[in-house]
Amino acid sequence: MAEAGDSGGWPEPLPGLCPPPRRRDPFVRCRAGRGDEEEEDDDDDRVDSAETSLLNKLIRTSLVESSHHVEILQQDPSSPLFSVKTFEELTLKKELLQGIYIMGFNRPSKIQETALPIMLAYPPQNLIAQSQSGTGKTAAFVLAMLSRVNAAEKYPQCLCLAPTYELALQIGRVIETIGRFCADIKVTYAVRGNRVLQGTALEEQIVIGTPGTMLDWCFKRRVVDVKKINMFVLDEADIMIDTQGLSYQSIRIQRALPKGCQMLLFSATFKETVRAFAVQIISNPIVIKLREEELTLSNIRQYFFVCRSREEKYRALCNIYGSVTIGQAMIFCQTRRSADWLSVEMSQDGHQVAILTAELTVAQRAGVIQRFRDGKEKVLIATNVCARGIDVQQVTVVVNFSLPTDQKSEPDFETYLHRIGRTGRFGKKGIAFSMVESQNVGLVQMIEEHFRILSAFYPANPCPGGAGAPA
Repeated sequence: MAEAGDSGGWPEPLPGLCPPPRRRDPFVRCRAGRGDEEEEDDDDDRVDSAETSLLNKLIRTSLVESSHHVEILQQDPSSPLFSVKTFEELTLKKELLQGIYIMGFNRPSKIQETALPIMLAYPPQNLIAQSQSGTGKTAAFVLAMLSRVNAAEKYPQCLCLAPTYELALQIGRVIETIGRFCADIKVTYAVRGNRVLQGTALEEQIVIGTPGTMLDWCFKRRVVDVKKINMFVLDEADIMIDTQGLSYQSIRIQRALPKGCQMLLFSATFKETVRAFAVQIISNPIVIKLREEELTLSNIRQYFFVCRSREEKYRALCNIYGSVTIGQAMIFCQTRRSADWLSVEMSQDGHQVAILTAELTVAQRAGVIQRFRDGKEKVLIATNVCARGIDVQQVTVVVNFSLPTDQKSEPDFETYLHRIGRTGRFGKKGIAFSMVESQNVGLVQMIEEHFRILSAFYPANPCPGGAGAPA
């Protein structure tokens, strides 16, 4: 049986489940979009949020302990709430405790210690929870599903929606591991490529799937009796909203469920669109929200180099390497073509370079990141694929080979923030260098005004002590 905790590769199809047919690799993106000043605009590198979520699941080697403060909102303030510090405090079957230990959990994570008592409460309570990848969120709602199921009843009792086939499989792997000692509880997958005949009597108690196929199973093929469902889980709600049609399909399924069905909704972000969707789909919920802590730039020293060409940018980059002690560095390019060119130039100059673009499959990206973490390469050249969510402690320098811009050719402030935020992690100081063309110096001024910072400008030619050497 596949190990749910294995984060070292692509999620293999589970026994009896074939991957859905595809016309092309869904993780190869070649979309028209923003170009930079020296490239065509047809090789921009962008990935959707579902790919990013899957990548984060694959590269996690351990739980991420969030530093965010957990805020609990409930309609009835007098209703008692409590958290737990051990799994033994919960009313879990011994078979589930065994599964938790196999997953490598010794104690609940921050989200688990708060959410699990709510999810396991009786009578059942509805929950909306904000939780990032790697915090133990999937294991928490899997425990809730396995606890709610009556193993003696051979029909679907829990539905779980995920935005993509691959994310549905990841949830399934966690169920397979935590539930490995629950011999009478079975799982099936309502995903493209897993065909069932109309009127088939499903005996699996848990059905995981994507909204479109789940809708088909519930209302067209009628293999799921929605009136018998006692728990409904909607994972990655923010991705559902960003993907055309998925939120509408999810709402159609939810509205057909019985009144007493417990509803759980999870999202990595809690922007207004997510909040409105969540309130529409979940009635009378308890809300677990992370109080946002701003990603600060105070511990990152920022320098800008004014350059006239791509070659001059590269000479400035070489000057940085001659002036600054660098552990590992991440260099961001706006396009794949620019990243490929830079990779060749640096490799020819003897640097150990890895490259990370959307042209790679998610599994290949995970492998590149792991090699970089292990120190096998000292430089990681990336497009926006890698702008957020990936923490490597040894990264001391970030370079913007091109400043990130939006479709209006204005600074993409959020991407800039997450790019340079790859350094200065874990309370350490970091350095960020950005290359800017002389005609685009106005972009830097807009960045300074937006973040209320005062940066240092340098010409690309060496200044005393090396170009851009920190004062």
